[in-house]
Amino acid sequence: MKKRLVVIGYGGMGGWHTRNALTSDVVELAGTYDIKEERQQAARDNGIYAYDSFEAVLNDPTVDLVTIAVPNDVHEELVIKSLEAGKHVICEKPVTIGSESLKRMIAASERTGKYFTVHQNRRWDVDYLAMQKIVDSGEIGEIVNVESRIHGSRGIPSDWRGQKEYGGGMLYDWGIHTMDQMLLLFKGHKITHLYCTADNITNKEVDDGFKLHLYFDNGAEGYVEVGTLNFISMPRFYMRGLSGSALITDWTQKTKVVHCKAWHESDVVPVQTAAGLTKTMAPRDEITTNSYEIERPASDVHDFYRNFCATIDGKATQIVTHEQMLRDMLVIEAAFESIEKKQVIFFEQPL
Repeated sequence: MKKRLVVIGYGGMGGWHTRNALTSDVVELAGTYDIKEERQQAARDNGIYAYDSFEAVLNDPTVDLVTIAVPNDVHEELVIKSLEAGKHVICEKPVTIGSESLKRMIAASERTGKYFTVHQNRRWDVDYLAMQKIVDSGEIGEIVNVESRIHGSRGIPSDWRGQKEYGGGMLYDWGIHTMDQMLLLFKGHKITHLYCTADNITNKEVDDGFKLHLYFDNGAEGYVEVGTLNFISMPRFYMRGLSGSALITDWTQKTKVVHCKAWHESDVVPVQTAAGLTKTMAPRDEITTNSYEIERPASDVHDFYRNFCATIDGKATQIVTHEQMLRDMLVIEAAFESIEKKQVIFFEQPL
């Protein structure tokens, strides 16, 4: 039986959730609620029932599940109230704007016995899935480092995302996604220290870009960069392994892989550069490498709701766990600390 869902907030992501709910095989859209009357009316104009108040949603015994899609600063309040009203809860990312806040939300979930998770939808991005496939296959050996970049050229959206009081900025907006992906690529390894810098080019109140270096306990490194003033974008993903490299130039493209099948060549021809010869940087050829492309993996964003509903029914394990949510938030907090102090942040206990 489908779970009856109400989406709180009928803005950008709220609209996304409602549109997907209308075609879902596991949830039935009971309605929406937004504090702004114009958005209430927009929902009605689209044939969607708009509840009169948040309390009306909580008092509706037919509602199984609510999705919170409002500015970050009020996530905690709405999540806890929903859990205490007996609803299961999905919260938009970032789940909140502090680890202590998240701990209170998790405690409410455990106290009420209701399921609670965050919408980490970028785990279904095909570029990330391609990188994860390469890691899982071992085809380029142990991973040495991964570089992940998201570049745009339009600055921060001219809404609450550009305001500090609402939890705006790129670390919270895109950083929580790209960093979550990075931690999953290095699953099983812990972060020993990190260093982060932020841009304030088009917005002085919150970061409009950042560069985050993550150092893992096996010696591997992860690099996450988000920029909003890049008119030429650098590659989406670049991965190095002990036996090869992988590259995704753009999330619409296939993955390029070069696998090293033999380390040494019997005779490397030096390359002529502008200032002289180099043998060290001479390019590889088909004698020692295989070059190929990997098709973009299949992905279905409905799998997030399918998993959560199956978890509610006791038929699955929650994909985005409380432990992962808390780790993500602690990394984000440490990144902000690094920016403020302009120094490397070491973890007494690897995170």
